Parts: sequence; C-alpha cells; structure tokens
Amino acid sequence: MGGEYAHRDVSNCNTYNYGDALYWDGRYLQEVQPYDWYQRYSALQPFVNKHIPKASRLLMLGCGTAVMSEDMIKDGYEYIMNIDISSVAIYMMKKKNERVPQLEYMEMDVTDMSFFSDESFDSAIDKGTLDSLMCGYNAPTNAASMLGEITYGDPTVRVPHLNRPQYNWKITLYIICKLFPGARPGFEIPSTSSPKSILEPIPLTEDGLLPPGFTLEDPESHYIYVCEKGQAASLPTDS
Repeated sequence: MGGEYAHRDVSNCNTYNYGDALYWDGRYLQEVQPYDWYQRYSALQPFVNKHIPKASRLLMLGCGTAVMSEDMIKDGYEYIMNIDISSVAIYMMKKKNERVPQLEYMEMDVTDMSFFSDESFDSAIDKGTLDSLMCGYNAPTNAASMLGEITYGDPTVRVPHLNRPQYNWKITLYIICKLFPGARPGFEIPSTSSPKSILEPIPLTEDGLLPPGFTLEDPESHYIYVCEKGQAASLPTDS
C-alpha cells in the first residue's frame, strides 16, 4: 500500500469514502434520521461540563445530523456554530433548528476554516471528524490542516497528531466505555466505577501510550482527548 493510502488509519475504517463530501451527501439523503457517532451527549456531559463553561462560544466540527449540539443548548450552553462538509446535512439541520437562535450551521471543510477570524471560538468539539479524515486521502496532511485550524483512535495513533510542538497543547485523556449509560440501553456501569473515577484522566507516556499495567474495565472503549491551548502557543497565522 503506497502513495495516498500509506498513512491512512485503516484499522478502524470501514470505507475509504469517509473524507469525501459526496459520500456524506449520499448517506444523509438515504438516512434522514439523526445519528450520533460513538456517544450521546448524556454520556459526554460530565466531561463537557468539566472543561467548557456554559457561556463559551463553541465550534462543532463535522456536526452531521447529530443531536449533540441541540442537547448542549438544552443543557444551558449559549452558542454553537456547527460546520460540516455535507451540504445535505447542513440544509437538514438548518431547517430542523431554524427557531433555535443559539445554533448556527454553515457548510465548511474543516481543513480550511479561514472564514473565521482568529480566536473566534473558546472551544471546538470534534466527535468523529478527525477519524473520518484519517480514513481518507492524504490523511496526515488533512489531519494537520484541521488541527492547525483549531475519537475512536487509541492514543498510539491519535496523540502523535495532537502532540505537535506548533500546537503547544496540554493533552488530557479520558477513557469511556462504548456501552456507557445514556449511550446504549441496558448497560450498567461496572461495580468498580463511580462518577469520580470516570472523570479521572489517564496519564499518557511520552509516546502517547497507556501507562504500563493499565487495565480497561471494558476493552471496547472510546477515547476523549481534551486539548488545551498553551499561553505561548505558536499557531499558524491562517488559523
């Protein structure tokens, strides 16, 4: 495997079309019901509330037809700009939430967000968009473009993209079971878990690995990366 396919994160890819707007347009035309990737907001709410104040100006990267932004507004968040490469998804979500002034929608490629001026948002949320880029053509270039403008992949394949010196990000890792209460019906937290333990971050090694001897309560897990911008970060001027 060479050329444009060489750096794809194919371990979790079911298709090579995930980075293509035409693929998503076709998919959303066929699947008109809302769809949230990985986790519902009810499962992510403790992490979002911990790190993002309700008054923040938020950017939702690759919103699709997910209801996460809607649920966040119901939870008290005041403003979310939602962008997606699919014109179909944006049209559907604009129409659905046309009477919700706290939600805005715009068709946009996350690898080029030059429309927004610097520091337009306090926080950006990505729930699956980077994963899609890593399944597409020119994965490293597109991932760098997206991250420079502003997950299912485990730390060994995600942290190298997040931990670049030019971003100067402080990375905090959380691990959440795929079958988290509120995300899937009928699942209960293992008896050893508690709300406090769920919100305890996992220390990363210098190589972006889980600490030696660490054991997951559920080997089928999702990873949450919180990236906080450093005070002296040197970011691209076109971000």
